[in-house]
Formats: sequence, C-alpha cells, structure tokens
Amino acid sequence: MHYLLLLHFPPGRGPQEGTPEFDAEMARWGELNRELRDAGVVVGASGLHVDATTTVRTRDGEPVVTDGPYAETTELLFSFYVLDVEDLDAATAWAAKMPAAEYGSIEVRPMVHYEFR
Repeated sequence: MHYLLLLHFPPGRGPQEGTPEFDAEMARWGELNRELRDAGVVVGASGLHVDATTTVRTRDGEPVVTDGPYAETTELLFSFYVLDVEDLDAATAWAAKMPAAEYGSIEVRPMVHYEFR
C-alpha cells in the first residue's frame, strides 16, 4: 500500500542552513534516504519551496489564481515522501526515523490508487 508522508516544520525551528547542526542533519537525511532506497520502499520524494505556493480555484466557471494558500497554520509543508509499505505501522515507523519529526511533524496518509487511461 502507498502512504504519503507530508513533512511540516514550524518557521524558525530546526537547524539553520550554513551551521554545523544543519550539516549534521543533512548527513542523517542522507543515511535515511539510503536506508529507504535499500529497503525498496520509496516510490518518490521531493522537497518543496515553502515560499512559492500558488492556489487555483474555479469560481463561476473561471479560474482564480492566487499566491500562497494563506492558511492559518503554525507549520509549513516543506517536503514529501511516497512509500510503498505493508501497512500504517510500517509507514509510521519510517516517519519516526525522519529528523524533522524531532522539531516538526510528519503527517502520514494512506493513498488511494487511481488508474488513468
């Protein structure tokens, strides 16, 4: 089953780029990514620009495009992983290993598979 792991962090939390703590965390991410790859569970993953969001809505049949989601939130979505694992327990076990879980949160969602023809 596929699970989407959405990685969030509160602005200003976690190691800052250019610091030894940041470099140490990047090394931990590298180790985890190798472990995920070696286990054969990664379907896809990507980082996201936290300050470059566009929202599209359709109102009265016309598209309305705005910058940002402008949601009231204390955490920013910065990355995601799609894992192919046996069950929710396996997905949450991987999520718990992610360094961002120490200062942010990892949202785990089961995915629904659609066939496009």
